[in-house]
Amino acid sequence: MTATTQSRWLLWLLTASAVALSVFQIWQGLAAQLSAPVFRPVHLGWVLVLVFLAYPLLKPEHHRPAVFFSARLIDLLFIVAAGWCTWRIARFDYDDIGFLLDGLQSLDQVAGVTLMLLLLEATRRTVGMTMVVVALVFIGYALFGDALPQAIASKGFAVEEMVRFHIFSTNGVFGAPLAIAATVVFMFVLFGAFLNVTGAGQFFIDAAFAAAGKYRGGPAKASVLASAALGSISGSAIANTVTTGSLTIPMMKKLGYKPEQAAGIEAAASTGGQIMPPVMGAGAFVMAQFTGIPYSEILLVSIAPAILYFLCTLLYVHLMAVKLGLQGMTAGEKVREVLARGWHFLVPLVLITALLMMSYSPVMVGIAGCAAVLIAALIAGFTRGHERLTLAHIIAGLKEGALMALPISVACATAGIVVGVVGQTGLGLLFTQFLLDLSGGQLWSVLLLVMVAAIVLGMGLPVTAAYIVLSVMAVPAMMDLGVSMLAAHMIVFWLSQTSNVTPPIALAAFAGAGIAGAKPMGAAVQAFKLAKGYFLIPAMMAFSSLIWTDDVTLFGYLSALLATSALILAFAAAIEGQFASRLNNVWRGALLLLAISVMVLPDDYRWIAGLVILALLGANLWQQRAVPASDPAG
Repeated sequence: MTATTQSRWLLWLLTASAVALSVFQIWQGLAAQLSAPVFRPVHLGWVLVLVFLAYPLLKPEHHRPAVFFSARLIDLLFIVAAGWCTWRIARFDYDDIGFLLDGLQSLDQVAGVTLMLLLLEATRRTVGMTMVVVALVFIGYALFGDALPQAIASKGFAVEEMVRFHIFSTNGVFGAPLAIAATVVFMFVLFGAFLNVTGAGQFFIDAAFAAAGKYRGGPAKASVLASAALGSISGSAIANTVTTGSLTIPMMKKLGYKPEQAAGIEAAASTGGQIMPPVMGAGAFVMAQFTGIPYSEILLVSIAPAILYFLCTLLYVHLMAVKLGLQGMTAGEKVREVLARGWHFLVPLVLITALLMMSYSPVMVGIAGCAAVLIAALIAGFTRGHERLTLAHIIAGLKEGALMALPISVACATAGIVVGVVGQTGLGLLFTQFLLDLSGGQLWSVLLLVMVAAIVLGMGLPVTAAYIVLSVMAVPAMMDLGVSMLAAHMIVFWLSQTSNVTPPIALAAFAGAGIAGAKPMGAAVQAFKLAKGYFLIPAMMAFSSLIWTDDVTLFGYLSALLATSALILAFAAAIEGQFASRLNNVWRGALLLLAISVMVLPDDYRWIAGLVILALLGANLWQQRAVPASDPAG
């Protein structure tokens, strides 16, 4: 068999397996025939098979055909092993209490250990070695914790106890993180895949350019708007950067933005897509599971902070354009023309938002969204002259959805090991006490420590995995210092996103730099500056009533919104040295001092500092109110 024939057969097998997984997930979502102890192992086993097909041990272009073929035989061995382990675990009889009294049988222990090893290898291929190291450290702590110093020691568990807890139960690998990834998250990833293959992505980009292209720095502002629309359904800040950045970054450079600025703008905007309702990435659904708070409530409280983040990014973009003397695009489509051509793509988004707000099951909402996308595309193809929806489109969507879900499911399963060890050993209580002792019981100190931990973890972990690890370790410490459970989880969820735009390893910024031909570190610095909202807004979540819970008054919430808006304006103007006009050092220093006062003043007085900031900036606008008529940004 030639190398070409091998590749063709492997591609066919990959496509068939991926489509079959998507169909299986839809069937389970509709029928719910399999119980959790059966469904979760089957899902993970299927995912492992796809990982070993889609992510080969060796890349063919780097090795001789014979070497590559030998490596594929190893992959095939891994696939067979994954199938055997899945069969052994899925058929396990949990009603027989003998395993609780006598322990697991030898073959069950072998299956459990093998599955964990296969999972770690799949994690290495899809997520990276850092996640594997983190998991191994926690596994080592569970196994050998009794040999550590007394201050950090744990009981120390046998291999059989570890396997029983992490594999043959709904804890550990098959715990809450994988449960969410295998149900809700998969459906919304599939929803995003169907939107992509039916052309919704281009519609959102066209609509963004029509809405913002004519203003100062138009392509940059369009990038922010397009990324807000696409980011919440793409599931990846890096994928979003590449998708929208391939169009927006060259246009930003042509308009006059420096390559590093163009890459940084796209990275900051694309990362923000992960916090934009109605779909906020896998972490938001995990948050609903961890907190027991309905997703509809999480969606509601997330709207205002997400809008504030994008206003912050848009403000930096505008101030950059003013400093550089940039104008907007001279020609482009009108918004109504774009909407007339593609309004049917908005119907599925409106539908899933309405259903989520009505507290329908997120799994069923995801399935309904997928059906709505296909129906809308089918009707548009027959009645409005769009490209006809074909079986090839449906197969492409089913395949793309399954493949996009692989890193998420693998990362959540591996993160489940961390969560399981924390619960099994009591490490969470130990870490909470450590944070409180190290911070001196000061919430500011805890927040700074969590920010640093989020950046460090994010260098090697995907956003969802970083959120899971941080939530089980850091949320209890913040709650002990008076932060509500929802606010604490929202803070950790936001901070988990920061690694995409924070040096020294800012993956979204680096992806944008590759498109822009920019220096990666320069792009990361620009992205970090533009994404300042990821640090300022969580701070206000901790110290104000920005997260609207039952004990927050309307006045307190509105005051928090005003203060946060003023804080964002003050920081942007002070850092850029620009508002309606150039700001001297006295102005910049005053704005920074007022911004700090917004964060440190008590709730009853914080809004006053916000009003002072708005008054100062309003005065600056008044002084510069005479803007040339040719400037559409006026």
